[in-house]
Amino acid sequence: MTDSYAVAALAGLVVAALITAIAFSASPWVQKVLLGIDLLSTRVGQLFSWCIIILTGVITYEVVMRRFFSAPTNWGYDVSYMLYGTLFMTAGAYALSRNGHVRGDFLYRMMSPKRQASLDLTLFIIFFFPAIFAFMISGYHFFELSYFQDERSAFSPGGPRIWPFKMLIPFVGLLLLLQGIVEVVRCVRTIREGHWPQRLSDVEELEQRILAEAAEKGAEQLAAELAAKGVR
Repeated sequence: MTDSYAVAALAGLVVAALITAIAFSASPWVQKVLLGIDLLSTRVGQLFSWCIIILTGVITYEVVMRRFFSAPTNWGYDVSYMLYGTLFMTAGAYALSRNGHVRGDFLYRMMSPKRQASLDLTLFIIFFFPAIFAFMISGYHFFELSYFQDERSAFSPGGPRIWPFKMLIPFVGLLLLLQGIVEVVRCVRTIREGHWPQRLSDVEELEQRILAEAAEKGAEQLAAELAAKGVR
């Protein structure tokens, strides 16, 4: 499959997913799917966040061995940049699911939700999806070439294999693509309804608040108050 066909196939899948999700946006199952993809991005981000602990240990060990024992490792540099790259890439979809990427908030927060959503939708279509398509396709080619060549690092005598690290590129691109579809559906719903729909982080914060209130007031009293407000 040529790159142009791959782009067309990805674009077709994105358009089909968006049309389906937008057409049934009022259905409860759509919100469940959106929160499910949020959860997937969150779990992947949380799992690979442990790389920072391993990275800290590797760098500390390398510095101690080099400084105090004059015995630097031949693998410390390779492991450190692979761990950092893994941490950085796998955190992308997680940050997107939490609306945590950097933006000009001093302007953005002054807009109404509809204008925010309109701006986000425009930027997703013009910049995000083309960049993700290029990221996934070029990343797959990097991985494919590295795998068939059994590429090894040139930075150390041991030369660890590089292709498992490069395999993360198309995988991360897929996660970002799924999360991007979720964000576009949220933008369209906000333009229609005038307010942002719930994210997984909003649901988690609500659950934590309910648990805190239950611990403070007592479960029975809180249940009675929620029932009086019509909350089930």
